[in-house]
Amino acid sequence: MARVKGALNARKRHKKVIKLARGYRGARSKQYRVAKQSVMKAMAYAFAGRKQTKREYRSLWITRINAAARANSISYSQLMHGLKLAGIDINRKMLADLAVCDAAGFTQLVDAAKAQLN
Repeated sequence: MARVKGALNARKRHKKVIKLARGYRGARSKQYRVAKQSVMKAMAYAFAGRKQTKREYRSLWITRINAAARANSISYSQLMHGLKLAGIDINRKMLADLAVCDAAGFTQLVDAAKAQLN
């Protein structure tokens, strides 16, 4: 059986990594070994960044809901508890959107939550 060399597959792998490293400065975009390390680190940062983005948006929504709730004289935690008791299942993203865009609708939700708390 003929001997198979690894040059073709190695070349493909190297080209793939170098392509991912386009735009990096110096050896990071030219040399395979350095580029591979840079790309791996960049991918790790990108993965973590996607999680952080979700975290930051949730925090923003909670801040907006809390501000609107306090304008209606109820705290965020009391509002969420009252909504749960009332059986109103609405996520924080939609609640924050209501708080910003539709104050009257948000006030109705707050009233429903307050009714369950008393």
